[in-house]
Amino acid sequence: MSEPEKIFDVTTYGRSSIDLYSQEVGSPFEEIPGFHAFVGGSPLNIAVGCSRLGLNASLLTGVGKDKVGDFLLNFLKKEKVVTENIPVIEGARSSAVILGIEPPDRFPLVYYRDNCADSQITIDHVLEAGIEKSRMLEVSGTALNIEPTRSSAFLAAEIARKNKIPVMLDLDFRADQWHDIRAFGVTTRAFMRNANIVLGTEEEVLAAFLTHESQLKISHQQISAPEIKGDIDAAIQGILSFGVDALILKTGSRGAIVYLPDGTIQEVPGFPVEVVNILGAGDAFAAGFIYGFLKGWDWYKCCRMGNACGAHVVTQLGCANFTPYENEILEFIESQGGF
Repeated sequence: MSEPEKIFDVTTYGRSSIDLYSQEVGSPFEEIPGFHAFVGGSPLNIAVGCSRLGLNASLLTGVGKDKVGDFLLNFLKKEKVVTENIPVIEGARSSAVILGIEPPDRFPLVYYRDNCADSQITIDHVLEAGIEKSRMLEVSGTALNIEPTRSSAFLAAEIARKNKIPVMLDLDFRADQWHDIRAFGVTTRAFMRNANIVLGTEEEVLAAFLTHESQLKISHQQISAPEIKGDIDAAIQGILSFGVDALILKTGSRGAIVYLPDGTIQEVPGFPVEVVNILGAGDAFAAGFIYGFLKGWDWYKCCRMGNACGAHVVTQLGCANFTPYENEILEFIESQGGF
């Protein structure tokens, strides 16, 4: 039986939103004078980033039958992201996020995701999305937080694995999107059995492997998500034990670290830039990484490309609207000494 023809370079799965960013960098959230209207949501940002790098990216998300949905679809079409697999869902609303910018270390955000359309992706939507025609599938951890999108994401990964398509899980930990932050770990650990690559920050990796002590403290309301601490080495080994090909740990300005099942650990340096806004940097990293991965680059070079894309975005005000184009980022890397 012949393999399906590959039409998409990558399919990204999960949330999408209108992002309202503070117009005044440094303004306390409660004193924001106005907002810029951009687009956001991790899978949307990654799809746009991949498209600007020259990949044919398909986004599987949902929008409501509303003006925000029209806004998102209009932007995506202009960016040449494949939108045919984005259903307009009756009775649901397109998602929104409000974001403050208080560098160097405060970037508060508020989600508006009650009855959001991207949580209404069904098994039928997945079956119609042509996952088997993609060269890669990227899934956002937030897509696992609620039904029907959760079981639909598992099906998408099953289809990918059946067709020998690599699956990337971006942990995308958003504590307030889970009824109990311990459920994040339970669910993502189950999904990791279908993943080839896991991508996340140290906080996200720890959240996926909470210690018994941390779980008890959470149950007694003694700690909250930002205070999660634990044995990062044990959490890393836990992820690798599921049979993934690699865990990519994003470490901010320091770059990234690659962990492989054979014990190999490879540090990949970042690019020094002046930070305006860190929001969206991880998604830009993912787009750059996917670009390199699909070109057959080694782990180091893939992460170096990801680091460059992330470095570009942190110098900007927003996420997808400011991700770099292929020639732009390759010229930047060369100006910084190359890969």
